[in-house]
Amino acid sequence: MIEEQTPQKSPRSSSFWKELPILLGVAILVAVLVRAFLLQTFYIPSPSMEHTLNVNDRVLVNKIVYNFRSPERGEIIVFRAPAEWRSGLDDEDFIKRVIAVGGDRIECCDEQKRLRVNGHSIDEPYLFNENGISDPAADQPFDFTVPKGRIWVMGDHRAASGDSLEHWKQSDGDPLISTITEDSVVGRAFVVFWPVGRATWLSVPETFNTVPDPSAG
Repeated sequence: MIEEQTPQKSPRSSSFWKELPILLGVAILVAVLVRAFLLQTFYIPSPSMEHTLNVNDRVLVNKIVYNFRSPERGEIIVFRAPAEWRSGLDDEDFIKRVIAVGGDRIECCDEQKRLRVNGHSIDEPYLFNENGISDPAADQPFDFTVPKGRIWVMGDHRAASGDSLEHWKQSDGDPLISTITEDSVVGRAFVVFWPVGRATWLSVPETFNTVPDPSAG
């Protein structure tokens, strides 16, 4: 007669189950640190950036890049909305495109109805287009110089965007209400990752590469 023996757990198996809570804790800590300091996902709640970003798209935002430099023209940024821009009392995050930075002069428009930054006309192929009809670069003439340390932002769907131009009109050209501070920027949106069929890099359009500095404009 063979005596049955109770199977014994191997030392390796026992060690894994003891270490599992620690591994899970480390994974959660890493995820929290990444979200707080490095990367964060945001969903798009409004049509203000169509069709570069559509409602319910998910984007990945680099939160560390602007610790080393200032936002640059053409980048898509997430920022904490100024009090005058909010629809409610709570803090709100907005997403827009940087069109001009501190010291830049932005004007509407040239003979081809394009915006001019420091005297340089910019082509904007990303502007909202529906059935072959594109949003105008702006719906009225303006001439504005961005204060130092601030940013002029606009949505790609200009007709549906509460952006710098909209608040410039509402505030009779107030330079502080029309722009956002560099300190309010959360990070740069650099990729659409969801839905999968719309996944793409959010690169800076080439038109911004030839905009001169303010002193050369």
